[in-house]
Amino acid sequence: MTVTVAGDEGSPRLDRVLAARLPELSRSRLKALILAGQVAIGPGAVRDPAYHVGAGDTITIDVPEAAPAEPAAETIPLTIVYEDDDIIVIDKPAGLVVHPAAGHETGTLVNALIAHCGASLSGIGGVKRPGIVHRLDKDTTGLMVVAKNDRAHASLSAQFADHGRTGAMERGYLAFAWGLPHRPHGTINAAIDRHPHARDKMAVRPRGREAITHYEVQESFAGRDGKPVACLIACHLETGRTHQIRVHLAHLGHPLLGDQVYGPHFKTKASQLATAAQAALSALGRQALHAYLLIIEHPRTGEVLRWESELPEDLLRLRGALEAAL
Repeated sequence: MTVTVAGDEGSPRLDRVLAARLPELSRSRLKALILAGQVAIGPGAVRDPAYHVGAGDTITIDVPEAAPAEPAAETIPLTIVYEDDDIIVIDKPAGLVVHPAAGHETGTLVNALIAHCGASLSGIGGVKRPGIVHRLDKDTTGLMVVAKNDRAHASLSAQFADHGRTGAMERGYLAFAWGLPHRPHGTINAAIDRHPHARDKMAVRPRGREAITHYEVQESFAGRDGKPVACLIACHLETGRTHQIRVHLAHLGHPLLGDQVYGPHFKTKASQLATAAQAALSALGRQALHAYLLIIEHPRTGEVLRWESELPEDLLRLRGALEAAL
């Protein structure tokens, strides 16, 4: 492909001119192409992203065909809520790991998406793979959006980095937590970083990364003594840290039901539940968290799209058992 420099792109830098003229390619992709000698002005390649171009220059960009994805395609059933040429929205089940990693090289959402999307993946960063812009824990259920090309990946990445501060993007979660907060709604503003001793955990840390969660109690559930023993909380994220809701609610003193990482000391609380609720919690086998709401701006059209997901069967059973004890 070729681009003729108009001179009004806002910067004379080669990488920025190309970014302004070729929004379908991410900045990192353009930089990689320049460094690889795939961009030329006249007869010679230009390998400096900061090279200053001039009005009237003709830039030739050789974009190689996207390489096959490294993870293998695997036929794994998916609940697809929405799909077009740019994005795919899925309702993730419990137990599905999002991205291949040590100990989970196969059987992931990425493997499933490569198989499902096939030729419709135009390549993220030059590789035929889905663009993961946010993740859900293995045992958290609910809505996820994934990019199918560089342009969509760049747009969604920007929206998730902004966290709806200046745009329409919003993420909502439903969480079953122990106890009942003193305030029916509020904001948890507590920085999060790696746990100082357990590297597989996160923790509230004074010098961690900013983390903000807004919450509102939806229901409270009584225990055997008639006092509140658990509640259903709606959480909306203003930031997107690893395990953010799980860490923040535990910090508030109300860890998630079934959370073996952040609420192990609350196992004795189960004795306060009615028999049916104890059975439902035992059968759950995971933290009681569901991503029920997702709002984004479509990366190509700008249209505001909204999806909601009902609680999955295991959380509906838990809710029903908790309500029956009232």
